[in-house]
Amino acid sequence: MGCLECCIKCLGGIPYASLIATILLYAGVALFCGCGHEALTGTVTILENYFEVVKGPVESLDVFTMIDIFKYVIYGVAAAFFVYGILLMVEGFFTTGAIRDLYGDFKITTCGRCVSAWFIMLTYLFMLAWLGVTAFTSLPVFMYFNIWTICQNYTMIPESDKLCLDLRQYGLVTLTDEKKVCTNAKTFGELCDSNELDMTFHLFICALAGAGAAVIAMVHYLMVLGANWAYVKDACRMQKYEDIKSKEEQELHDIHSTRSKERLNAYT
Repeated sequence: MGCLECCIKCLGGIPYASLIATILLYAGVALFCGCGHEALTGTVTILENYFEVVKGPVESLDVFTMIDIFKYVIYGVAAAFFVYGILLMVEGFFTTGAIRDLYGDFKITTCGRCVSAWFIMLTYLFMLAWLGVTAFTSLPVFMYFNIWTICQNYTMIPESDKLCLDLRQYGLVTLTDEKKVCTNAKTFGELCDSNELDMTFHLFICALAGAGAAVIAMVHYLMVLGANWAYVKDACRMQKYEDIKSKEEQELHDIHSTRSKERLNAYT
């Protein structure tokens, strides 16, 4: 029974809400970072092979340089939110009943309230940031969806009504640099039949889903942190009440003891 009671106590001390939010956050960040990185790599291949875009000098800020910057941002996002998920899990553990019973109310109520409030503010900012990332990730999905839609129907388009994919429309190249592929060109058919287009399109969709999952995880964390903050606030008030009550009882006990001694001395 001793081992069973210990296991039940340990299971009761697990912050399941924080655990679910952490798993969702890690899954969303992993999906966004992994698929986003590979989708950017596929984009580079498409630009080089089918649009004949050439990488400029090192000091120039072209589309390839921007893609490299986005890749480094992805590395930073993956590392930062891995650490942040661990911090939120630790915060969740220190606001559970089992940890409170182990370390006492004092350590939780003195600093836990400030820590919970700080995490609420930080998580809210991260939620807004992930909303922006989700909106930004939808742009390449929309672009690839247009290309994919044209590829599905380009064989039925008459040669006189040819359509062209011009990179200048998407801001990927400068206005003076004409890089386009039309439906009547052989390169367009090769692009539509290539695995790079289909794979990159679906990778961007997965990255968008990962960003959306991260937003949901942030919202979940806000609910958990809000509940923890309310719990710590009530625990702080209860601690103050217990301290005042103990002080009053001690004062009453001292008064009663003093009066008893006075009566005993008077009788003597």
